[in-house]
Amino acid sequence: MNKKRTTLKDIANVLSISTAAVSKALNDDARISVKTKKAVKQVAKELNYQPNHLASALRKGKSNLVGVIVPRTNSSFFSSVVENMEEVLNKAGYNIIITQSNESFEKECKNIDALLYTQVDGIIASMANETVDLSYYEKIKSYGIPLILFDRGENDLNVDYVGIDDYKSSHMIVDHLVSQGCKRIAHIGGYRRTRIFNNRIRGYIDAIKKHDLPHDDELLIESSLTLEDGRQQIEKLLALKNRPDAVYVASDYAALGSLQVLKEKGIKVPEEIKLVGFGNEPFTSLVTPSITSINQHSEQIGKLAAETFLGYLESDVVVQSLNKIILDSELIVRSSSE
Repeated sequence: MNKKRTTLKDIANVLSISTAAVSKALNDDARISVKTKKAVKQVAKELNYQPNHLASALRKGKSNLVGVIVPRTNSSFFSSVVENMEEVLNKAGYNIIITQSNESFEKECKNIDALLYTQVDGIIASMANETVDLSYYEKIKSYGIPLILFDRGENDLNVDYVGIDDYKSSHMIVDHLVSQGCKRIAHIGGYRRTRIFNNRIRGYIDAIKKHDLPHDDELLIESSLTLEDGRQQIEKLLALKNRPDAVYVASDYAALGSLQVLKEKGIKVPEEIKLVGFGNEPFTSLVTPSITSINQHSEQIGKLAAETFLGYLESDVVVQSLNKIILDSELIVRSSSE
């Protein structure tokens, strides 16, 4: 197989016309006859010609592409955000390029470089768990294209952000568990270095204090919040001399891992230990018992992030500031905490 890319010159040689005429014909220029246009398009099809979008973007200064960076694609939350984002952008004539960091800072940096090389018109991103150094995100800003962050972002970047009130969400969860009679509430959280998880931890601590409940260091655990983390961290909590009567987990996947261990050990949920997750993943309503969780309104986040990007299209110079769109979350109460 010949893997050589077909060029405008190849088409021009077949038809014995100039490359400029080929380019105009492919772009339906009115100065080119209908007969020539038809011939050019037929030869282009036969030679499997594909336009060089990168070269076109360099010429026009616009690619009609938006880069999207997510920590992982196997999450219902992130896939829903992207789906709704794409719907809005497609209607406006934009396509998206999706990359995932797999929670890796190194991979996130490579994704950013690849998207900038592709000449995307903007980047919409949710940061990896490992990301502390913001220099690569500053690099995006230096290119003069819009940067919109969602779910995970940092105030220091001074760019647009769309997400929920994580601090308030923790209060909602603790308030609910207290209303169910819980007096010793543990929290399996993310790492404080990530702003949203730090806000969830702060909300948990302040809510515990508000209800005059014990705030023991042993009841607060930081982790990567994978399913396996949920299994490992619940084991630590169960090994405590005075174990908790409720566990608030900052991720549904880790909450699922915790539930697995509780069931394996014959610990009744919610009778002996109540359990709450975060994210409202589809499986939370399908497992037994179903898992109480926070709905993050992924549909709205995706649409608002896309609309925020589109709001910059009228400006010749992109000047961004810390503009936060914060949505109220919703606690979906299910069997695991009733």
